Amino acid sequence: MTGRLWAALAVWLSFAGGLSASETTHSILDFRDLDGWEQDDHERALSVFLETCPDMDDPDWSALCALAQQKPEARPFFELFFRPVLIENAQRALFTGYFEPELNGALRPDSRYRFPVYRMPPEARGTGQWLTRREIETSDAMKGRGLEIAWVDDPVELFFLQIQGSGRIRLPDGRVIRVGYAGKNGHDYRSVGVEMVRRGIYEVHQVSAQVIKNWVRRNPVEGRELLFHNPSFVFFRKVDQVPADKGPLGAMNRSVTPGRTIAADPAFVPLGAPVWIEKGGENPIHRLMVAQDTGSAIKGPQRADIFFGTGDAAGRAAGKLRDPGRMVVLLPIQRAFAMLTEPLQ
Repeated sequence: MTGRLWAALAVWLSFAGGLSASETTHSILDFRDLDGWEQDDHERALSVFLETCPDMDDPDWSALCALAQQKPEARPFFELFFRPVLIENAQRALFTGYFEPELNGALRPDSRYRFPVYRMPPEARGTGQWLTRREIETSDAMKGRGLEIAWVDDPVELFFLQIQGSGRIRLPDGRVIRVGYAGKNGHDYRSVGVEMVRRGIYEVHQVSAQVIKNWVRRNPVEGRELLFHNPSFVFFRKVDQVPADKGPLGAMNRSVTPGRTIAADPAFVPLGAPVWIEKGGENPIHRLMVAQDTGSAIKGPQRADIFFGTGDAAGRAAGKLRDPGRMVVLLPIQRAFAMLTEPLQ
């Protein structure tokens, strides 16, 4: 299951289990408290930090970015100028994964490529709620207006492209075009995975992106109705400025990096901040990453969506991820101590 779907299930289960996001606490740790810190590739983490730190406007961050641009030795740089801050509330820690899907498509429709990837119509901007997914897909509201970027061959993959928010479309001649999030129709996202659990089709532990796709394809009529359960509809734009060898654009409008970028909740984690990840589960990850992206379902101080890359293999790896652990934000020293909720002893 993609991180966005797991996030929705996690929120639903938290409320179902009586959990609430109570008062947030902040604890300053020592770098010796970070399991695996000494073994990480800090130089790689610093290079990813440098991708987006020039866009951080706060004086604390801009000063550190200027110093990082002088290419200091990475581990001493982080240890001298940052402090690890553990930010927690009652919500359980959860790590999921996301990826950049790659779909098969064409620039003109035919008998195979029948499902349009749309630009955003001007009347949908700034109007609150516009047409629902059902209304967009079953009416003529979008037709004959030249809003199609491309046509793809699989409506289910197109639905999941909208959940991910960006992706690549491989054309019959081998060329690739990249599309990114341009806006939505103003309706809240509703998880079809949660709905399948509610209907008793599957248990929570059985639901994954691939399971949903397979069920919708086996049950085309009921499957289409299931996808209509999510009224949210995402519109795209062509992203021509990103080279094919770079990752998609994240929330900071910069390319994200497989295995080093996370989507986090900016209410707790500043965009661009280094974040130490200790993910448990079958394949533990202890690594310094950077919060360069967000997600509408990624909420809470201990929620992270790890970017796995582009294509089917990345999608399979991301879809399996739903693990506990903890995440620790590295903050500039002065900012870290200012966040303490209790005086130091």
